[in-house]
Amino acid sequence: MMLFVSGKSYALSRSHTPAGCITCSGGCVTSIGSCSNGCANTSNSEKEKIIPKIEARFTEHTKWMVDIFFAGHILPAMMLFAEQMTATAMSQVVTIGMMLDAKHQLETQRLFQQLTAQAHKDYQPSEGMCTFGTGVRSLAASERNTDLTAAALSNRMLQRELLSGDNVSGGGATTDNLSRIKQFREVYCTLGDNANGLHLLCPNASPDIARVNRDINYTDLVETPMTLRLDFAPTGDGDHTARGASPEEEDILALSANLYAHEVAPKMSAAFLKSQGGTNAQGDYVASGASQYLDIRAIAAKRSVARNSFAAISAMKSQGEAGVQPYLYALIKEMGIQDPGEIAKYLGARPSYHAQMEVLTKKLYQNPIFYSELVDKPANVDRKMVAMQAIELMQKRDTYRSLLRSEATISVMLETALIERQAKVDNELNELRNKDTATVIPE
Repeated sequence: MMLFVSGKSYALSRSHTPAGCITCSGGCVTSIGSCSNGCANTSNSEKEKIIPKIEARFTEHTKWMVDIFFAGHILPAMMLFAEQMTATAMSQVVTIGMMLDAKHQLETQRLFQQLTAQAHKDYQPSEGMCTFGTGVRSLAASERNTDLTAAALSNRMLQRELLSGDNVSGGGATTDNLSRIKQFREVYCTLGDNANGLHLLCPNASPDIARVNRDINYTDLVETPMTLRLDFAPTGDGDHTARGASPEEEDILALSANLYAHEVAPKMSAAFLKSQGGTNAQGDYVASGASQYLDIRAIAAKRSVARNSFAAISAMKSQGEAGVQPYLYALIKEMGIQDPGEIAKYLGARPSYHAQMEVLTKKLYQNPIFYSELVDKPANVDRKMVAMQAIELMQKRDTYRSLLRSEATISVMLETALIERQAKVDNELNELRNKDTATVIPE
């Protein structure tokens, strides 16, 4: 009988006997169950020999399976398989990474293109936005002209009232009245006034019918026109009269003389100014000459507050810089006035600060094109809103200055109205003080 273990065959000591029998040592052939003790001993001995060999062969088989078959064939194949799978996976990851890089690159390019398109859209100003920019051109310079003109006009009116030596009233009230009468006869007189009774005062009518009565017509001279040729600086352009001033300058000064200090201060001699105060022959107290001159200056100070508003309003209409003229003319022409002469008559040859603000705060929004241009890019609409807010601030600043002038005028009026009451209170206090001084206090 042969036993195969780990590829090897082993022969067992068994004769060709019937099934279930073995050959005993004595040569008998019988079954194992019927064998004698000697036959059973022989079977155990054979078993003890076979089992260690089987175990040895299984150990060899296990060693062969692990060291030769697995370590020599299976494990290297699995390692190569793992390496190949790793390389394949890394190759696939590289492909995925390239796809992710391409995705981010395309998204970034798309974002840049969107931002570029948005920038082209937002930073393309519209014509309506340019209107604001050109409308405020030279506005600061025009405002500066306004301040200087107001100061010059106010200073000239004050000099006239105080009889400055460089003024027409330097010789006193007589020279002031004579110069004003002469000017009235030559410039402002119309024979139809005074019930057609001015033929003796001014035999000849005014040569310029447009200037008739402009020395008293505040509405026609100051309120109606947008721009006055008013800067008190000879330009050499032939626009000035023989007296060295433009017609508007001469008219403004004549109107101011009729409005404020129609009668200038009296001329005081040096002896009068040196006189001391005291009681006259009638028993009335007479102030010193210097004190009376101070009273005159106090009146001039009160008038200067009122004159300040007149000077400010007139100066706001003084001609501005020439640089803004074409743009404002184009705006008015766009609104329907095609005749350049009419536009010049309305705005003036050099539009004033008042004319610019009139266009920026009012006329600009009366043009239907302004509203049609609001159908524009949101960024341009926001820019227009900011420009309108800036113009609103400028208008509020002008309103604030006007309120300050009104406040100063009302304060002076109130102080003037309280002069008599204040003097009465001062007299009562002086009487009480004198009584207390005259009272004898007993010891």
